[in-house]
Amino acid sequence: MHDEPPMSRIGALIASPARARMLTELFDGRALTATELAGIAGVSAATASEHLGILVAGGFISREKSGRHHYFNLASREIASALEQLVAQTAHVNIADRPGNRQRTPMQNARMCYDHIAGQLGVAIANALVKHGALVPLGSDYELSEKGEQLLGELGIAVPKLSKSKRLFARQCLDWSERRHHVAGAVGAAIADLSFEKGWIQRTKERRVLSVTPKGRIALEKRLGVSFDEGKIGEI
Repeated sequence: MHDEPPMSRIGALIASPARARMLTELFDGRALTATELAGIAGVSAATASEHLGILVAGGFISREKSGRHHYFNLASREIASALEQLVAQTAHVNIADRPGNRQRTPMQNARMCYDHIAGQLGVAIANALVKHGALVPLGSDYELSEKGEQLLGELGIAVPKLSKSKRLFARQCLDWSERRHHVAGAVGAAIADLSFEKGWIQRTKERRVLSVTPKGRIALEKRLGVSFDEGKIGEI
């Protein structure tokens, strides 16, 4: 009798629509309670507990107790990245690629992908940084140029501190809705943190969806060179 292949076990973990909804909702990096995830998945508390137990046992999510509540989050940035890449590879419909069709959903416009900005806005930021020589594509990563280090430093991002981080520095993350890359890794997270702190972007009622504020539009154009000419990026 042969052992079950790892790929088969992974497929079984994410095959359930309820578990898939839970995982998708955790993509923005924030922890949720079992009750919240049950509501999102549209299942009872008992069923949600069973699904969450399977995901914890499978290593996809982690559980942390705080007071009377248990909070669940994706187990790691690597898990988040792997799931996002899987979605990108299996998405059959890309609205952005349809000739003459420029309409996008708010989720496609701008969203959080664990701890970095994704969607049309995330890709626009990546394209701008590459176009202006701040980031240089290198394999599956980005290399930060001297110009890029100066740019991030002027924005208040401590590049030397990012370089000492144990996580990937600047990663090309394939965007599932745009089919192009946005910036992940320490640099991507730092840009997202800065954008929140400066009030350039804000969360909407839909947890993962972002909107660009009026001052954010000006700052992203002026400071990062993002072009908003190709549509209403991040506008809700």
